[in-house]
Amino acid sequence: MIEFQDAFQNKVPNITFNDVSFSWPGKNKLILNNCSFSINKSGLWMIVGKNGSGKSTMLKLINGLLNPSNGVINNRANVGMVFQNPDHQILMPNCRSELLLNINQKISRKEISKRIDIALNKVGLAGFDKRPIHTLSGGQKQRLTIACSLISNKNFVLMDEPTALLDRSCQLKVLEIIKDLTNNKKKPFTAMWITHRLEELSYADGVAEMKNGYLSDWKNPLNFQYN
Repeated sequence: MIEFQDAFQNKVPNITFNDVSFSWPGKNKLILNNCSFSINKSGLWMIVGKNGSGKSTMLKLINGLLNPSNGVINNRANVGMVFQNPDHQILMPNCRSELLLNINQKISRKEISKRIDIALNKVGLAGFDKRPIHTLSGGQKQRLTIACSLISNKNFVLMDEPTALLDRSCQLKVLEIIKDLTNNKKKPFTAMWITHRLEELSYADGVAEMKNGYLSDWKNPLNFQYN
């Protein structure tokens, strides 16, 4: 069972799993096993875990792409997604048209241009509105996908290893952008970030480990030990 609402703009995003389990139809193996957790304040929340532990499945459950086999998901957030490879979600030929695709309101041309400028500025891409996608670096494409979430008023963004394909410089830029967004007290914003790069954990407000379909309690990154 999923309890879901569409619009939570300017409210603190809240995601709660209550004893959520998931298995594929016709399969006995549980991918998620009585998983319970809550994120009820803005911030950068990071999850680590081995391949096959259930991390990506959990993101799909939050995003509504899958339904739980058992348990309840309370979703009070506008959920967006940033993939590991930005080429898998960018569809249009330039930055402006990609951002236009993600504006889900009827607004004036002036307001559209204003929102595009604000979104690009927030991710360090000011002046990039007319830039063709093929001229962007991998890090710039990833920042554009974040801008797309912002312009569509997402306040809870799922990030599945968003820096895995980036070099160190681009990795740090994306981390710093997300950290700045989650520190904005006037416009609550939350990111759930899956990573295998343990050096990224120092940026987190909370860290948890996914193991055998179960998510551990949230820990301060200074006190977290990866088993």
